[in-house]
Amino acid sequence: MTHNKYNKEITGAEAVILALLDEGVKDVFGYPGGAIMPVYDALYDYSEQLTHYLVRHEQGATHAAQGYSRVSGKPGVVFATSGPGATNLITGIADAQIDSTPMVCITGQVHSHLLGTDAFQETDVVGISMPVTKWNIQVTTADEIAPAIAKAFFIATSGRPGPVLVDITKDAQFGKTIYNHKKCESIRSYFPHPKVNNESIKQAAALINSAKKPYILCGHGVLLSNAQQQLIDFAQKGNIPVASTLLGLSAFPAQHPLYVGYLGMHGNYGPNLLTNECDVLIAIGMRFDDRVTGNVSKYAKQAKVIHFEIDPSEINKIIHADIPVMGDAKESLEMLLPLIESKDRKEWLTRFAECNEIEMNKVINDAIHPTSEKLRMAEVIDKLYTLSEGKSIIATDVGQHQMITTRYYKFNETNTNVTSGGLGTMGFGLPAAIGAKVARPEKQVIAVLGDGGFQMTIQELGTIMQSNIAVKILVLNNNFLGMVRQWQQLFFDRRYSFTEMKNPDFIAIAKGYNINGKKVTDRKNLSEAIQEMLDSKEAYILEAVVENEENVFPMITTGASVSEIILE
Repeated sequence: MTHNKYNKEITGAEAVILALLDEGVKDVFGYPGGAIMPVYDALYDYSEQLTHYLVRHEQGATHAAQGYSRVSGKPGVVFATSGPGATNLITGIADAQIDSTPMVCITGQVHSHLLGTDAFQETDVVGISMPVTKWNIQVTTADEIAPAIAKAFFIATSGRPGPVLVDITKDAQFGKTIYNHKKCESIRSYFPHPKVNNESIKQAAALINSAKKPYILCGHGVLLSNAQQQLIDFAQKGNIPVASTLLGLSAFPAQHPLYVGYLGMHGNYGPNLLTNECDVLIAIGMRFDDRVTGNVSKYAKQAKVIHFEIDPSEINKIIHADIPVMGDAKESLEMLLPLIESKDRKEWLTRFAECNEIEMNKVINDAIHPTSEKLRMAEVIDKLYTLSEGKSIIATDVGQHQMITTRYYKFNETNTNVTSGGLGTMGFGLPAAIGAKVARPEKQVIAVLGDGGFQMTIQELGTIMQSNIAVKILVLNNNFLGMVRQWQQLFFDRRYSFTEMKNPDFIAIAKGYNINGKKVTDRKNLSEAIQEMLDSKEAYILEAVVENEENVFPMITTGASVSEIILE
């Protein structure tokens, strides 16, 4: 849509703001600095239309944008200055790239005549970010700004989504341009939506209908294409068990009778073990990450594999697909559904129930009803699930607490699991929760953090304070870098090399940011403490002091097959 009222000369900096507004952007996470100052000056006049959240570190802006994107489906937007401001974005950009999260980063850059001179706060952010962005560009004139931003949004959100970066020199921001917004809807030689091949759908349906033990693995792509209902309809019609990857959690309701659990190194027993018993493996919007496959040479060798995937580079990259189905997951499943026959697969589903019973007896019952003196992580999360009625958005950091949370919090509502998957970025949880709360202010948003990850982005408590964001923070404190310690215990003869942590008083620190909270150490006070956190109308921190050397089981060790999953 063209804004005729803007058919006048404006600065490139103002063109940035107008282009964002024309893309429907309402919120931006960022941190000002010299090279992006003209954009911030232009933002001053648009503060009612565009809300800016001042983070305390640029990495926090990227994770907040990721959290925002993951629960809203819209791209998160980030502002940063040149040099260290831009390089501080790289971890979050890399995280968004591997987890297919749409994000638009706009960085300031030194004047174009200074490029390549090692000017103050100059870095080649386009070169640095190239391997971890879906697309990036450097803009050196004001006229290029609006088209570049339109193109950035199209690329970030189309096909397999991802992060993009637009680097704008300071003279382009100061320069004059006639602003006209033209939405980007296609790019020559870029085909983000492969047309679904009807023949591959027919082949897939025939194979599924003839299967005795078909098995659906659902990934993040189901959520990205909004195919949740189509997946439920497909599973129900064919009576097919469904397991989820880490990022696929919440794509299929955890309490659905066909949901069998979660895949991966610390996933559920049955879903991992029975991968090597199914006869047809139906992978939907997932990339066969090494955490899911374990030893690839021993992965699902007995099964025919159907791979529903939008990104051609993922087909046959790790696991050979007997029937690749290229295209959008929602569109593919809609075409598949009428061809699927209803079958009674009671015997096959019973195998999952038997495995679940084994895991309940060997692992879960003791974890959520422990006899130990100290609190256990699993019982805290189980209690959180019960008291929040499973209706909260949960943003986790990375480590043992992440695996425990994704195991014991049952995600029944869609887009409620926000976590760092492929990159495993410590420090992700707190800023991601901030972004999620900004995107969905009506929802209860809880950041579940470990004591290690919390301290990587603890400064974002300042963002919560300044913008009054009612995020709840649950810290599972075991005074260790727990996941590394578990590996040291199991594989390095308990040589705990630099994993024990001497931690500060988290509640006192939060108090310094005007955030109320309490510490719980005793089982008898746990329910009341969690309820108090949930009832708070403002941000709140609850520190639960848990068992120091608790391990997460089941576990598939490095190099092992999914069949070799251990329960203790």
